[in-house]
Amino acid sequence: MSVSVRLASAEIGNDKVVKLTTKQSSIRRLALSTAMSVIFLGGLQHAALAQAYPTNYQVFFDFDHADLTPQAVKIVDEAAANAAAGKVTNIDVTGYTDTVGSDVYNLRLSKRRALTVQAELTKQGIPASEIAIFAKGKHDLLVPTADGVKEPQNRRVQIVYAGAPGAAPAAAATPTAAGCTGEVDPYKNYACLDSYLGDGFFDRFINYYKLEWGQAGPPSDPNAPSSRRDGWPATPESTPPMPFTEWPYGGVTPIGVTRSGSVDSPFMNAISNTSVGEWMNDNGFQFYGWVDPGMNVSSNTTRPGGNAPIAYAYTPNTVQLDQLVFYLDRFPDTVQTDHIDWGMRLSAIYGENYRYTTSYGLASYQLLKDNKVNGYDFPMLYGELYIPYVAEGLMLRLGRYISLPDIEAQLAPNNYMYTHSMTYTFDNYTNEGLQASLFVTKALMVQLGVSVGTEAVFTHLSEKLHNPDPNPLYPANYFSKDPGAKPSITACVRYTWNDGNDNIYPCADAINGGQWGYNNIQWYGTTYYHKFNDQWHVSFEVYDIHENGVPNLNNPIATAAVANGGTPFSPQYIPYNAPGLANCHSATVLRCRATAIGTVLYLNYQLSPLDNISFRPEYYDDEEGQRTGTRARYVNLGIGWQHWWSPQIEVRPEIDWDRSLGGNAFNGNSNAGIPGNKNYTVLFAGDLIVHF
Repeated sequence: MSVSVRLASAEIGNDKVVKLTTKQSSIRRLALSTAMSVIFLGGLQHAALAQAYPTNYQVFFDFDHADLTPQAVKIVDEAAANAAAGKVTNIDVTGYTDTVGSDVYNLRLSKRRALTVQAELTKQGIPASEIAIFAKGKHDLLVPTADGVKEPQNRRVQIVYAGAPGAAPAAAATPTAAGCTGEVDPYKNYACLDSYLGDGFFDRFINYYKLEWGQAGPPSDPNAPSSRRDGWPATPESTPPMPFTEWPYGGVTPIGVTRSGSVDSPFMNAISNTSVGEWMNDNGFQFYGWVDPGMNVSSNTTRPGGNAPIAYAYTPNTVQLDQLVFYLDRFPDTVQTDHIDWGMRLSAIYGENYRYTTSYGLASYQLLKDNKVNGYDFPMLYGELYIPYVAEGLMLRLGRYISLPDIEAQLAPNNYMYTHSMTYTFDNYTNEGLQASLFVTKALMVQLGVSVGTEAVFTHLSEKLHNPDPNPLYPANYFSKDPGAKPSITACVRYTWNDGNDNIYPCADAINGGQWGYNNIQWYGTTYYHKFNDQWHVSFEVYDIHENGVPNLNNPIATAAVANGGTPFSPQYIPYNAPGLANCHSATVLRCRATAIGTVLYLNYQLSPLDNISFRPEYYDDEEGQRTGTRARYVNLGIGWQHWWSPQIEVRPEIDWDRSLGGNAFNGNSNAGIPGNKNYTVLFAGDLIVHF
């Protein structure tokens, strides 16, 4: 027997009806007629049960709400009383929404509505173990409508006595989160997640780590919509044990494979039962991060700085806080194609690694004025707009973001190994500007952006400094605070083929006149990825970078200009970690072009779902020594093991051998005026990443 809703308050047999003030339509009459047919047929088959009590109830909700109205409470309480009287032990509770909003949001809203009804049923004495929760979102509508329609009768929860007459409507629904019965194991039954985690914040936070220990991923939520668009190239990798799932590309939240609120976070799970957590989840916001301590044992002895130009572990024989990182973000839903969506990210980093994200003019006093070992930075501060109607999807990103190319990234979890290649260490890190990314087809993406250069801020576009010592390099009385801060163009093409197993990504990043600036390098290069099978894949990168008109450290006029404050990066303005000079091949020139060529390869073997081995050979040619401080060619051989105890905790030990050919690059400290006295480094290093 079915409890339905129509426009006038009445009772039909044993059907309980809730009054709505919505105009009656032929569709509603058809729905009511169908329900009456089910009642009639069910009554013929189960006459005795049908006469005893109704078996199908509908309760309705206000727009975008999950709380019960007084009228709805009466219906739920009646359903509970009749279930108790009839000794019903299996009840299906299915939530629905209208079609306003995204699939992800409505799926969560429908689940909240179902849980609200479940809570009222248990309040009336029905054991939670006898209630199965289903969530259908804006699917299986009672009244079919177009997308974006506020239809009151679709904002509902259906209560059905499982197996009883009138159960047909619920039987059509696919279970999304069954009731928690038997063993409390969210990996076997996702509905048991809250039961497993408990109620208090610290209990839930700690229990989530316990839950995922030894697992290669979080428990699967059957309510979750598909995580990738139909027909999209296959996801090549998994995390763990790799640092990514899609072949890396920058400047855009990955299109076709991203859902809002999709990060696996112990903190977000710990607060998900609070009003704040529910609001964040419902609206796709996430707060999460990680802590990353590291250590190294080195053949170098000069402290600090003796491992340089090796980065991210530049001081030998030490333990350090590499990164403490916080993210607050919202991903646009790029799987769906029916509405425009938006995203944003605010990030903060504290630790030794701020040295490799600092942008001149944004809290840069810590590195350039004080040379602090640990500092803070905000490497990503941006908003995004996703427009699915243009080809396969267009994303616009505005703000500060990580530079587009590269296998590696500043943020620890995005890398195979603890230390970084020199190829990555000495290229561009961040840009400020507007970046457009368009998927022309599912396999082909093009990117075009305009920025203010590399590690530069908008305010430096027009900011000038007084020149106390006009000279042949800078003869005017004023010069730009950062000559590299100027309109710059980025253009990239990304193509994927072989069912996602191959990917190439050539880029020209932050291209302008290339004048000597804080980090105004002109980047031309490409990355390439190939997956051999489920165990083996390779990542390869090669680039040519340069700056033009870099002062010649072998020319006395040029060096005098620098010493006397006659350049934008003289020690009077930047006493520490200033842009390097060029070791030009002729002492007679004031300036020359400083070029570096880098190439690195990562050969990776997945030992298990929680283990990966990376072998890193690298060649780096700093032709004028402007990037590393020593004109030399560098060879690096490194091997690292990434072991995950869970999706939240990872350890990365490694062994590296570095050699500088043509100069002694290691065991010095440029800020203290100590030149390198070794041409090799042997390094054992590692870190521990704990996500929250």
